[in-house]
Amino acid sequence: MTELHIEVWERCLKVIKDNINYQSFKTWFSPIKPIRLDNNVLTIQVPSQFFYEWLEEHYIHLLRKTIKSELGSSGRLEYSIVMDNSANQADPYTIKVPTSNNKSLNNPAIAMPIDLNKGSNKEIPNPFVIPGLKKIKIQSQLIDAYSFDNYVEGDCNRLARSAGFAVAQNPGKTAFNPLFIYSPVGLGKTHLSHAIGIQVKNNFPDKTVLYVAAEQFINQFIDSVRNNTHNDFVHFYQMIDVLIIDDIQFLAGKEKTQDSFFHIFNYLHQKGKQIVLTSDKPPVELKGIEPRLLSRFKWGLAADLQVPDLDTRIAILKKHIYNDGIEMPEDVIEYLAYNVKTNIRELEGALISIMAQSSLNKKEITIELASEMIEKFVKHTTREISIDYIQKVVCDYFNIPIEALNSKTRKREIVQARQMSMFLSKKHTKASLSTIGLFCGNKDHSTVLHACRAITNLIETDKQFKSHLDEIDKKIKM
Repeated sequence: MTELHIEVWERCLKVIKDNINYQSFKTWFSPIKPIRLDNNVLTIQVPSQFFYEWLEEHYIHLLRKTIKSELGSSGRLEYSIVMDNSANQADPYTIKVPTSNNKSLNNPAIAMPIDLNKGSNKEIPNPFVIPGLKKIKIQSQLIDAYSFDNYVEGDCNRLARSAGFAVAQNPGKTAFNPLFIYSPVGLGKTHLSHAIGIQVKNNFPDKTVLYVAAEQFINQFIDSVRNNTHNDFVHFYQMIDVLIIDDIQFLAGKEKTQDSFFHIFNYLHQKGKQIVLTSDKPPVELKGIEPRLLSRFKWGLAADLQVPDLDTRIAILKKHIYNDGIEMPEDVIEYLAYNVKTNIRELEGALISIMAQSSLNKKEITIELASEMIEKFVKHTTREISIDYIQKVVCDYFNIPIEALNSKTRKREIVQARQMSMFLSKKHTKASLSTIGLFCGNKDHSTVLHACRAITNLIETDKQFKSHLDEIDKKIKM
């Protein structure tokens, strides 16, 4: 039997789902778990401090209204926030829905950064301030093209993108400080980190923003030691309002550089400055980084970027094509998106190569040209062909909607396209006849068997039909 707190939360979710769009519901409410219901107080568990703040900022009125509707005027909501704290295996702590901007924590020690004074409330004086030194103009090293306007959002990056945008709106003042963005190479970490910096500069022109690769930071540190200017090096970084360090994993094994960064990190964090870090791995998987730094990496939010799905890859390609002011056939765009799926960098590289080849050799951009370029730039693995993909190729070829293919219509051209899909699905997939029928308009296995026989007969008797089928078959195998 379902427990009461689960029933209440499920009823709340039905109301919430009717009041916001599907993607927002999936992103911000699906991960929530109801914990308990005591004295009309419903406790829900959220994955991070970031989730809590986002819900409070964007959905608090909807939540309050829904809770009071289900539990009456005395109904209240509390959050149980999961904290990743390897040094202190504390349970999730609870935050009551605030009636003001002051948040009540029953375990505030976890939420607060470690005090370097170890119990003293006295502020540490900065030993690196040089008397009379004025704040110099610092080049941000940001690339204008890597803005939020050019960053395509999808399921693969929605959390990281939302967190990055929130940081840019209120740098250093949110719970996700530092913001730790991680993913394998080529999935957009650098673009997103630049976008955060650019947005901060747009919102707060007076703030000093600096993007620096970890290798550059290491080289600067080495030079400062060699030239006996280490104090100036540290003081330079203490002047930054928003510090973005790309590929922080390269600090691994460099103890003295890590020690210097540790003090810079602490100073900036205590002063309410924003820190954004990127890495190829999450904090828990980083090797060669001191535990005291790793613990600080976990103070804020760690958000990953995943491999983009097909729709996102198509959107990325169209964004680049639009920005470059060129035209490209839709089938070529879809071909690229279907075949280049490991990372965004390879996808962009293939697109640039096709455009260059077309321009230099005055060739028309076609699927054949795209196929030649992809062979050079992408390591191919055997791609599993799905029934959905076969249906899409067939429908694109005959310019008919997939909905018509799977409908009950008996129009000759639709019936023939449907039979082609069944025949090619049997040829290219391991699906059973029943499964193919289910995907092709909920038909039974005997209908699929009849379709395969009909197509075989047409291949043997109709040369034009065979030509069409061969062309579709070639597109499927590309």
